[in-house]
Amino acid sequence: MLRRFSAVASVKQSSILHPPSPILRAVQFQKITLIGVGLLGGSLGLAIKRRRLARRVEGFVRRAATIGECRKLKVVDDATLELLSAVADANLIILCTPLAQMRPLVKQMLPALKRGTIVADVGSVKGSVVKELESLVAKAGAHFVGSHPMAGAEKTGVAAARADLFECAVCVITPTKRTNAAALQKVERFWKSVGCRLLRLTPEAHDALVSRSSHLPHLVAAAIAASVLNPKAPKQQAALCANGFRDTTRIASGSPEMWRDITLANRAQLRVALDGFVRELQGVQALLRSGNSAKIQKFLETAKARRDRWRAGCVSPSPE
Repeated sequence: MLRRFSAVASVKQSSILHPPSPILRAVQFQKITLIGVGLLGGSLGLAIKRRRLARRVEGFVRRAATIGECRKLKVVDDATLELLSAVADANLIILCTPLAQMRPLVKQMLPALKRGTIVADVGSVKGSVVKELESLVAKAGAHFVGSHPMAGAEKTGVAAARADLFECAVCVITPTKRTNAAALQKVERFWKSVGCRLLRLTPEAHDALVSRSSHLPHLVAAAIAASVLNPKAPKQQAALCANGFRDTTRIASGSPEMWRDITLANRAQLRVALDGFVRELQGVQALLRSGNSAKIQKFLETAKARRDRWRAGCVSPSPE
């Protein structure tokens, strides 16, 4: 239980977390296009506009109703259903869609990409995304830089967007040997400008680490919600689910489409994380069988101390 975590082999010294920088407020791009304007895309739009990081911010959306929402909430300067129009003349394009949609959308936008355009993303899995998109974007003479801001919420849609979502959040940048140095520098400067702390990792190291810290908790929350709120449970069960249950299972209310894609894309690493978690639970079962009060208390004290130390650090205002 609570065994020492062995470091992922591919995490290097260069991956040391960079502390928050002063918020940069200056035009960095003539046009930024957000592909997908939901919680993350909408929050990025608000952050970009608040800090005046681009002269124009456009959004590509899938539904006509979302265009009206975007205009009402002023998260972008304009939103459209026309993908090629949205990306035309963009200097920076950020993919804010579920993972499974990224490759098809990039293939569609290739004819409108101008040379030197930078394409980034907010995907929670990096190995498959970087592998698929890096060479695809290069065909248009553009540059792909993988990124993942560790920010979000269980709420979905542009109505949940907030300008401070990325402040003090960690943003992982996953360059490869093929990454254009100037594009990398611009992407890192952009994420710093919306308030992020930067961490460079290989795509593989990123996926191994977030499988434990992000993907595993979501599946565990979903499993708890599905088990405890099973319709076959006594009718009084739901009435006895109070704040602790609510807080523990909050993330289970996240987008099933998004989390389906994440789970499938990172299933190999997630299986390893689940195996480790099952062993931890088996250790807890052994403690319960033993009835050893001192060991049970030690287990709980250790877990509390570790979480308290983590929470005392600079943590994003994002509820994720």
